[in-house]
Amino acid sequence: MAEQENIKQLIRLGDADIDGSKGTYYSLTKIRGISYTMANAICNVLNLEKGKKIGLLNDSDLSRIKEVLKDPGKFGIQAWAFNRRKDYDTGDNKHLVSSELRLRRDFDIKRMKEIKSYRGMRHAVGLPVRGQRTRSHFRKGTAIGVRKKEGSKKGRV
Repeated sequence: MAEQENIKQLIRLGDADIDGSKGTYYSLTKIRGISYTMANAICNVLNLEKGKKIGLLNDSDLSRIKEVLKDPGKFGIQAWAFNRRKDYDTGDNKHLVSSELRLRRDFDIKRMKEIKSYRGMRHAVGLPVRGQRTRSHFRKGTAIGVRKKEGSKKGRV
C-alpha cells in the first residue's frame, strides 16, 4: 500500500504526458518517435525493469532516460534502431523525438516539393506517395459519382 501512495500520477518525458501507473517499457512507447525496439533498448541500456511502473522511478532514472533520448548513440544503442539514419543535411545517424521529428518531416516534404521530385508532386496534389492504388481509394475531396446533363435522357417522355 505504501508503494501506491508514492506513484507519480503524471510524468513529462519528451513532450508527452505519460500515465505513471503503466509499465516503463510500454510508457516509453507513448513518446512520439520511440518504437518498441527503441524502448526495449533504452530499458536494457539503463538496466530498468520493463514491467516496473514508470511512476515509481526516481528523478535520477528519469533524467538518465532524458539523456538517452537526446543522444542514444552515446549510450551504445546501435544505429539501425534510430529513426533518421544518414541525415540529408549532415549525413549523421540521429534519433529524433516529439516536435523535432514533426519539424524534420515537414522540412523533408517541403524540400521534395521544391525540387519537384515524384514524391514531392504526389504530396502537393494530395495523392498517395508510396505506390498505393488510386482507382478505388483516395477519393476524398473530389467529385463523387457521375453527373448527367438534363437533356441526356433518351426515349423518356
